[in-house]
Amino acid sequence: MESREELKDKFERCRSLGLKLNIQRGQPSPENLALSDPMLTILKPGETTTAQGIDLRNYPGGPAGLGEAREILSPLLGVRPEELMVGNNSSLKLLADLLKWALLAGLGDTPVPWVRGKPKILVPVPGYDRHFTLLDSLGFEMIPVPLEGDGPDLDRVEKIAASDPEVKGLLFVPTYSNPTGETTSDEKIRRLAAMRCAAPDFTLFADEAYRIHHLYKPGRPVRSALNLLSSCREAGNPHRAYLFGSTSKITFAGAGIGCLASGTENLARLSRLFGAEFIGPNKIEQYRHVLFLRSYPGGMEGLMKDHGAILRPKFEAAEGVLERELGGTGLARWTNPEGGYFINLTAAGPFARRTVALAEELGVSLTPAGAAFPHGRDPEDAHIRIAPTRPPVEEVVQAMEILCLCLKLASLEGGS
Repeated sequence: MESREELKDKFERCRSLGLKLNIQRGQPSPENLALSDPMLTILKPGETTTAQGIDLRNYPGGPAGLGEAREILSPLLGVRPEELMVGNNSSLKLLADLLKWALLAGLGDTPVPWVRGKPKILVPVPGYDRHFTLLDSLGFEMIPVPLEGDGPDLDRVEKIAASDPEVKGLLFVPTYSNPTGETTSDEKIRRLAAMRCAAPDFTLFADEAYRIHHLYKPGRPVRSALNLLSSCREAGNPHRAYLFGSTSKITFAGAGIGCLASGTENLARLSRLFGAEFIGPNKIEQYRHVLFLRSYPGGMEGLMKDHGAILRPKFEAAEGVLERELGGTGLARWTNPEGGYFINLTAAGPFARRTVALAEELGVSLTPAGAAFPHGRDPEDAHIRIAPTRPPVEEVVQAMEILCLCLKLASLEGGS
């Protein structure tokens, strides 16, 4: 590795460049978004009645969404159309609504309002910061459990869930977890589906935001997590699981459609509860997606392969810089995901906050250190989430080189 003086000299030269680079949030690039531009004009005047006789411009339809949308999106979560509810643009909003109704009316086999107790939710770490913000805002106590490269530490999950009836569930990302990119193993999915819990209404909240977001790396397998819904049904716990997904990184970010899957009895109850809040979701937006996904060459799979072709070089560029600059130094390790939107870098010491601060000085915006932990507190101060998806490849390379430079400097300074 370079000397301290060489690194400081390089740092000052980078400062003079006046860069403004962002690898903070997992956003699609303009090229990814352009794939879905035909959807903007796909629905024509006079074509607003579906084959099932639903007038998209009027109220009827129901809170579960259009039948055509349920059919075309059911492969997104690997479920049957009757097990899927299609909503508006955000799966996180569907998750929030479900958690609110859990607090007010209960879930599963014992519909007792969770708010009567002091509900707790297990959360794998490093994890998704917006999950933590949502749970904290609703008053849930979060219990962190470590990820092991193939999903959560199930020994710990099983022990905690079996010992405390106030532990009401696990909120996790089974496929290409945010930010580690790991996929929960088949064995762990089956254990989650069958495990004994002190709370009879223990619930698995599975955010499958990246289930079909494969990078299609040559010679590497394409694998989504084992279907949790069918696994729970086979284990005799048909009410245990809820799956969430959306088209936010398939079509337009923040302007797609979200979906929720569960057993048919759960969905019937949710439809009644959700129906008290609204007549139904945006049917016009749902039907535009139906028409677009039907017409895209290769359907949804073809669209995802085209997304992967745009994203893969960016991940390869980021991983290449990490290997060139940090490989063999012992300063950090990082993930090389097969899909999803993130790379997780783990420093060898408590250097994350200082690294992020130094990078900010050079015009590179990173996710705040600690964001992948509840309340923003990484006990090791070691984890940095990298999102290489939006910038062009040359900017990804530049940002990653600066990140590595700042990590080297932070390690010499002794961290924060």
